[in-house]
Amino acid sequence: MTQQNNPLHGLTLQAILTELVEHYGWEELSYMVNINCFKSDPTIKSSLKFLRKTEWARVRVENIYLKLQRHKEKAAKLN
Repeated sequence: MTQQNNPLHGLTLQAILTELVEHYGWEELSYMVNINCFKSDPTIKSSLKFLRKTEWARVRVENIYLKLQRHKEKAAKLN
């Protein structure tokens, strides 16, 4: 099965989360996805552990990432 149409193909959850933290910060992410690992002493490691076990939260994080990428693409087209 090919993944050529999957926009997340080839990306690790760590890369996705790292980019979101760099762009939004932990506080903003905690508003977007209401989970304790984003609120209380957040780290990439603890968040990855939780997201790998909790599908609904991982899906929400992936959707936020995809939305950010679409926004970046639109901004690039305008320039």
